[in-house]
Amino acid sequence: MSATWPPRYDPAWRPAPDAEHWAPGLECAEPKKRDEVVLAKLRAQVQYAWERSPFYRRRWEAAGVSPARLRTLADLAKFPVVQKADLRAAQAAAPPFGDYLCIEPREVARIHGTSGTTGHPTVFGVGRDDWERIGEAHARVLWGAGLRPDDRVLIASFFSLYLGSWGALKGCERLGATVFPFGAGLPGQTLMAVQWAREMSATAFYGTPSYALHFAETARREGIEPRDFGFRTLFFSGEPGAGVAATKRLIEATFGGACIDMGSMAEMTPWMTNGECRRRTGMHLWQDIVYTQVCDPETFAPVPYGGEGTPVYTHLERTSQPMIRLVSGDLARWTDEPCPCGRTYPRLPGGLYGRIDDMFIVRGENIYPSAIEDTLRAIEGFGGEFRVIISRREAMDELLVRAEYAATHAADAPRAALAARMRERLRARLGVTPRIELVAAGELPRTEFKAKRVIDDRDLYKKGVANV
Repeated sequence: MSATWPPRYDPAWRPAPDAEHWAPGLECAEPKKRDEVVLAKLRAQVQYAWERSPFYRRRWEAAGVSPARLRTLADLAKFPVVQKADLRAAQAAAPPFGDYLCIEPREVARIHGTSGTTGHPTVFGVGRDDWERIGEAHARVLWGAGLRPDDRVLIASFFSLYLGSWGALKGCERLGATVFPFGAGLPGQTLMAVQWAREMSATAFYGTPSYALHFAETARREGIEPRDFGFRTLFFSGEPGAGVAATKRLIEATFGGACIDMGSMAEMTPWMTNGECRRRTGMHLWQDIVYTQVCDPETFAPVPYGGEGTPVYTHLERTSQPMIRLVSGDLARWTDEPCPCGRTYPRLPGGLYGRIDDMFIVRGENIYPSAIEDTLRAIEGFGGEFRVIISRREAMDELLVRAEYAATHAADAPRAALAARMRERLRARLGVTPRIELVAAGELPRTEFKAKRVIDDRDLYKKGVANV
C-alpha cells in the first residue's frame, strides 16, 4: 500500500500460500501503533467528505464539528451519526444517489441497492477505483478465513442489486481462487446447485446460513451426504446464524468444514470487514479498512470493551458515497482479548446476534430471534426450522414457537417429550414460557435468502379493541 490517500494496491501481489496473514504489519500490529495509520486515513476521509459532500458539511456544521476538530480517534465520537433514514431522505431530495455521492455521477461504475428489508431501498453508486479496493479488502479477510488460490468457491446467493454475492465474487477473484457464481432464487436452482457442487468439486461455499441448511436437506433427499461435497470453508453473511453457537455447530457437523461468520452492512461495502478468521473466535473488526465503534444505542458514545451496543461504522478508503459514523442497528458485544491467529483487532465474539428493530418484548422480557434459534438447534429432535408468532389474548402477550420435529421423534411419546423439553429450555433462556406447536420436518418454508421467522400479530388485537 502507498502512503497516499486513497490508497493504491498492487493488484498482482499475494502472500505465499502458507502465510497466515495477508498484511501482518497491519493485522498483527500493536493496536496503538496501528491507530496512527487509522487516524491518518480517517482524517483524510473526513476532509475528503467535507470538501465534496453537501450532506456531510451541512450536518457537521450544524453539530459544530469540522475536519480541524478531528485530532484523535476519540474525537470521532463528537461527529453526528448517520441513520439509514438520513440516507433515504438525502436520496429523495437529490436523486438517485443523494448529496453524499462524492464523485461525479459519470464516474459511477456499478449501481447496487439494499434489499429493502427495513425500509425503502437505498441506491449505491460505486466508483471503479473503490470497487478494486473492495476486492483488495475482501481478499485480505477471506485469506484470514482460510481461503487460498487453490480453492474453488461456490457462490450460492442471489446475483442482483444485492451486494453480498458480488462482494464475495470480487474478493475471491482478487485472492486468486476459482469462483463458481451459481446464484440462487430460481425454481429448481438448489437441486441444480447440489449437482454442480458435486461435479465441480467445490471446496468453499458462500451464502446465508439458512440457505446452507436448506442446501444440505436438498442434497440428502438426493441421497448425497453433505460432507461428501468436501467444503473446507463455508462463509456467510446476510443473517446472524453463523454467529449463533448452535447453528455454527450444526453447519460444521453437517458439512465437515469451518463455518465463518462475516458481514456488516451493504452500505459499508467492503462488508467483510466484520469477518472471522479460521480460528473462529468471533468476527474481527478490520479497523484499518473500516473503523468500527460499538456504541450505546441511545447516546452513540462508544462503550468500553466487554460492553454491548450497536456497531457504528466509518469508511477509511471510500471516494464514492463514504459512510462516516453510520449506525448499523445491529447488536453486538466487543472485546480486545487476543485471538490465537495473532491479529490484534477488536472482535465481536458472539457476532451480530440481533437487531434493535428485531427485538420484541413479551411480558417485559427483551427477546431476540437468535436466542430462540440457538436454544432450539441445541435440542436433539429439533427438525431444522421454526417460526415465532407473538399474539395477544385478553390483554396478555402470548409467545408461540412453531417448531419442526425430526422423523426420530414422530411418535406421540417422543414428540410430547420434545415439546416439553423445548418449552422448558426456552423458558430458562427467555424468561417467558412459550406455547410449543410441533410440525413435521419439512413443513415450514425454507429460504434462499434472509430467513424471516417472526410474526407479530399484536397489532390485530389493538385494532380489534379500538373498534369495540
